[in-house]
Amino acid sequence: MESNSGASMTGITVVRKKLQGYVGFANLPNQVHRKSVKEGFQFTCMVVGESGLGKSTLVNTLFNAQLYPPKESSELTHESPQTVEIQSITADIEENGVKLRLTVVDTPGFGDFVNNEQSWKPILDDIELRFDAYLEQENRVNRRRMVDNRIHACLYFIMPTGHALKPLDIEFMRRLHTRVNLIPVIAKADTLTEEEVAAFKQRILADINYHKIQIYQAPTYEYDDQETIEENREIMAKIPFAIVGSDREFEVEGGLRVRGRKYPWGIIQVDNEDHCDFVKLRQMLIRTHMEELKEHTNDVLYENYRTEKLLAMGIQQDPSVFKEVNPMQKMEEERIAHEQKLARMEAEMRAIFQAKVNEKETKLRQSEEELYARHKEMKEALEKQRIDLEEKKRRLESGRPMTPEKIKKKGFSFNK
Repeated sequence: MESNSGASMTGITVVRKKLQGYVGFANLPNQVHRKSVKEGFQFTCMVVGESGLGKSTLVNTLFNAQLYPPKESSELTHESPQTVEIQSITADIEENGVKLRLTVVDTPGFGDFVNNEQSWKPILDDIELRFDAYLEQENRVNRRRMVDNRIHACLYFIMPTGHALKPLDIEFMRRLHTRVNLIPVIAKADTLTEEEVAAFKQRILADINYHKIQIYQAPTYEYDDQETIEENREIMAKIPFAIVGSDREFEVEGGLRVRGRKYPWGIIQVDNEDHCDFVKLRQMLIRTHMEELKEHTNDVLYENYRTEKLLAMGIQQDPSVFKEVNPMQKMEEERIAHEQKLARMEAEMRAIFQAKVNEKETKLRQSEEELYARHKEMKEALEKQRIDLEEKKRRLESGRPMTPEKIKKKGFSFNK
């Protein structure tokens, strides 16, 4: 048995020993493989972009399955939605005995309105709601069946203008880059020449760097071989991916059928790396970095959100000891806050009640004054009529006739 001793960076002595015979723990990766194949995999991908950029077609092309049914043209009506919607499609697909539960989250309506200032907000709210749902599951007593519906990757479709990112593109990525793995793609890249695509990519990356937007970067590991390192470098060099999506097949020379788009001058082949970056996108998203995307979502994006959430809830942590707020103190603070809130509500209700009482009293006082004035007026009128009648009575008793004017006025007549 041979042994080599060395000191690590932490000062701990590491002894490496060579086994004299077969033990068996080299078979651990096979055990993990069998368990993973048995349980299956799950992946949630979000696609964001304006209408007509080929999001549904690209998803169908990526997974070689009809996840999105063919769209039927529909007339616009006044009942069309006025906000960004969140729609999910889940499908169980299988390849060579490996099962994958794929969920695609679509965002119809994004960027399709006159005012798109808040188009990013429903999408951000949906991502954070999924984080909250996972955090709630972690806090349960029984955590054996946890469902992970967090967004693991977001394909952001950029319109092939050939100029630069639009303000809507910048605002969306700036708001969401700390919550999701952003993967920018140039949609319908066959509308641009190779030179235009290269220049457009440089402008996009310049805008991303200027606004300090973090897009997904493939991780590197210590034991990666040179071939893997070079493969990752080639994939990262293609970002943003210039892609062409199509699920239609055409026959080319030699009788080979390929997926692509047919033009009068030829066929753009989707799976040809000389024509577009679709192969590199599929390689990163599915073949080589799907687990890395899920790990980065869990270990970095979700952990950062979880830390912010727990700190906002009053849970504190220092480098050595996990400190939690005293539950009794927290309950007492909540009780005091609740009592203060009730006191404020009671004061407001009393003020409203007093204002209504004062208003009613004012109206009653005005009505009383009006009635008193009318009573006084009627009393004075009756008093005047009484005086007039007494005057008439006195004249009648004294035998003096009334003047003709008064007789005519009162309607009396006497015979002399």
